[in-house]
Amino acid sequence: MTPARAKAAPAKRRSKPAKPEPIEILRSDALSALPWLIHGFSARKGGVSQAYGGGTLNLGITPQDSPEAVEHNRELFLRALGAVDIRGRLWPVASLRQVHSSAIHYIGRMPPKLLGGDGLITDRRGMLLGIRVADCLPVLVADTERRAIGAFHAGWRGTLARIAEKGIGEMRLRFGSDPAHIVAAIGPGIHSCCYEVSLELRDKFAAQFAYADLLFEEIASSDEVRRKYPLLFMNMRAPGHGEPPAKLHLDLVEANRRQLLDAGVPEANISVIDLCTSCRTDLLFSHRAEGGVTGRMMAAIGICD
Repeated sequence: MTPARAKAAPAKRRSKPAKPEPIEILRSDALSALPWLIHGFSARKGGVSQAYGGGTLNLGITPQDSPEAVEHNRELFLRALGAVDIRGRLWPVASLRQVHSSAIHYIGRMPPKLLGGDGLITDRRGMLLGIRVADCLPVLVADTERRAIGAFHAGWRGTLARIAEKGIGEMRLRFGSDPAHIVAAIGPGIHSCCYEVSLELRDKFAAQFAYADLLFEEIASSDEVRRKYPLLFMNMRAPGHGEPPAKLHLDLVEANRRQLLDAGVPEANISVIDLCTSCRTDLLFSHRAEGGVTGRMMAAIGICD
């Protein structure tokens, strides 16, 4: 009698790797209208980093991510921007060791080492200026007549030091730029809705800017303890309760917009990508909203050959 043969188990189908999400690049309409220019503000999705939720486009060296993933992400970003020469090589990217300052560097060729500062300007073709952010504002500018560009990193320290205003001044000195011909785009960053700051910081801005009061807003605190236990906060004032505590919020966007105006850039030439990094962690990285454990986005601008 022929022994019965065991049926072979059906072969398991190999699951296909998940297709990565397409890279999303945010752009300014005004800068996009210049045919000799490429630019973009990166977002969160579409990369290979696994450190911040998986499939994210982290473009900064961070403790949680691998340098190999960041390098791969940067290549994806540059190709999505179109920063590739006729031989298929990626454009070089001039970036900085950002130190929250007003230091601005002219880049005539790629520097041999990483420079410290928070602003870059150039009139060289075929290279990108790149600024990394995760709440601070990126500001990209282009002189439509001289074909010169700038990229500035504006956190509160850089804003207090007038980085955007000084950047336009440096372009006037280096390239003879007329601010009337400059187009500026302020990219995604933390907005006043989420940017709580100290009274001391308001005093610092008041010492520098005549319009400082317009940059700050007091927002009533939604203190859960105060709401649940109001008797703990009773006082002698009618109707028996003190004023609820207020939190001070800074409008970095307006602060930098006013600096561009003071530098002579026409109001019609200044655009803002109206996205708050802290509100939109589904789309953007936010150092504050994510407790300091997050990736970095990049704002980049370059002149075509």
